[in-house]
Amino acid sequence: MEPELLPPDRGSDEGLEIPQELTAATADLFAPKPAEKHYLRWIFIGSEGLRAGWSVAIFIPLTILLAMGIGRLFLRLHLVTKGAPTVFTPRAAIFGELIGVTAILCAAALVALIERRRNSVLAFNLTGPRPVIHFVTGLVAGFVALSVLVWALTLGGWMHFGSVALSGANIARYAVLWGCAFLLVGCFEEGTFRCYLQFTLTRGINFWWALGLVGAMCADLVLTAKGNGLWGVYGMALLGVAPCLVLHLQKVEGNGFWQAAWVTSTLFGFVHTSNNGENWIGIFAAALIGFVFVVSIRVTGSAWWAIGCHASWDWAETYFYGAADSGNMATGHYLTTTAAGNALWSGGTDGPEGSLLVLPVILLLLLAILVLYGRKRPEAVGQMAA
Repeated sequence: MEPELLPPDRGSDEGLEIPQELTAATADLFAPKPAEKHYLRWIFIGSEGLRAGWSVAIFIPLTILLAMGIGRLFLRLHLVTKGAPTVFTPRAAIFGELIGVTAILCAAALVALIERRRNSVLAFNLTGPRPVIHFVTGLVAGFVALSVLVWALTLGGWMHFGSVALSGANIARYAVLWGCAFLLVGCFEEGTFRCYLQFTLTRGINFWWALGLVGAMCADLVLTAKGNGLWGVYGMALLGVAPCLVLHLQKVEGNGFWQAAWVTSTLFGFVHTSNNGENWIGIFAAALIGFVFVVSIRVTGSAWWAIGCHASWDWAETYFYGAADSGNMATGHYLTTTAAGNALWSGGTDGPEGSLLVLPVILLLLLAILVLYGRKRPEAVGQMAA
């Protein structure tokens, strides 16, 4: 009788040789499937790196958290007061806007690091040619455009000038303080909407995503019925449907830039509905000038013109002419003006931005940009929009 053959001890690998072919087959069996790897990568990574939706999903919450943290620090340092300021002063404006500017700069820098962008925050529509010249021409354009609006209102009898409110050194003092405040306003709002959001959405949006985002804004206003001048948002939303759909159906090269422009411009009007004293014209004007600022990026290659124009428009309206700005009257303004007559033409509590006359002025500003820069479209913008 032959001895019984016992199986080898399974607790030890000694003396057990596994064929190389079997090892390779086992490794292939338990290795992640290439299709699974590619699918997971496709969810997060596109042809241009981190997908735009994930980038925005990082940027917005991070900006909010940073703003809350910086705001608490400023509150402890007694640089700001708790709640919305009751008086519109240079100090309140400067430190209030500084919170937002610092938050978006830090958030954009982190997102740029994640996306491995060579120029950090400058990569977000701030690397175009001749930034200083474009910034200065933007400053001039904003002041001139607002002055034309004031002139038209005065000519029609819808605005009256009073006495000069400041004298001596206070003229220069408040001019500088309000200049700093509105430069921060321009940096924060343009940095958010025309720099980060416009750049990021351009590389990852189509008509259906744009329609969904614009539709969500309108649905929010309909359901909550909160805010002022809601029809200004609805008007900008409707105005963009047809041209953006045509660009999508004809598969125009770089149409993502204009889809993003529709979203960011409508969103710019949407966020202004929380301002006091707004009417539908002022909200529509905010959305429309937001579109003009997007066009300036297209033709100059960066947002520097928009930042300058935005800052000087607000400075001229609030400090120089002493008019209401979205319902806010500033302390320490140079001239004194008051609205008169029908609010549809005078702007009423909204100020000059709430007058129907603001719309042709904005269109003239758009025409001036196209005439000055339209034939000199930078190569960098063409690559960005493609």
